[in-house]
Amino acid sequence: MPELIVRRDGAIGWIVFSNPAKNNAVNYQMIAALRETVGRVERDPHVKVIAFTGEGTQAFVSGADVGEFGNTRGSASSVVTYNYAMEEAYRAVTGCRKPTLACIRGPCFGVGLSLALYSDMRVCSDDAQFSHQAAKLGLGVSYPSVKRLVDVVGPARAADILLTGRKVGAAEALSLGLVNRVFPAAELEAGFRELATDIADAAPLSLLASKLSIRGTLGEADLRDVKLASEACHGSDDYVEGRKAFVEKRKPNFRGR
Repeated sequence: MPELIVRRDGAIGWIVFSNPAKNNAVNYQMIAALRETVGRVERDPHVKVIAFTGEGTQAFVSGADVGEFGNTRGSASSVVTYNYAMEEAYRAVTGCRKPTLACIRGPCFGVGLSLALYSDMRVCSDDAQFSHQAAKLGLGVSYPSVKRLVDVVGPARAADILLTGRKVGAAEALSLGLVNRVFPAAELEAGFRELATDIADAAPLSLLASKLSIRGTLGEADLRDVKLASEACHGSDDYVEGRKAFVEKRKPNFRGR
């Protein structure tokens, strides 16, 4: 049964897109549930990093479940409802105050690519593939998703991806900036865990300040909030702990305050 699975592994809160019979294609119920699911994981005080992945080893997300479009996108009103749920899901990911990472194997198509791009970082296996195939289905990619793609790879490369609908391999994805790291398929889990743990060990207030600053450059955060987040770091106990740990040559124990 298609669903979102939530689990916690240490400081990593996992949100898993599960629909293995269809290579983890995302249906409307999964999209509609994503906002609440992200919020629930974000509120867990034990979670320092939120990770998105697909169930199993075959695919991240192969796109939206086109088979249900007759019901979920069969009329103008249903398209509005569907698109609203999608935009709310994207907002939940990009607005998350904790670091978000996507761990990608195999196909990362359509809505899967958009969801991954809304994450702060993306890590993939060397057999991963990326594509927006809307042009081959007669669909229109939403403006927010196009803007995110352009923000990440630039307008010319975004045009190449969107107008051709071609599949981009892992090596090219790395060169385009679609992903941050590429690992051999057998080493993806270990490599991703090392990266996520490294981020989880960092000072939470500093991570938030960086996230808001990056969002500010994209016009997605109020610059007053960016300034306040930076100032909060300098007045925090974690700043004292970080300097003390540096002098004492030990790992800092950050508490997010």
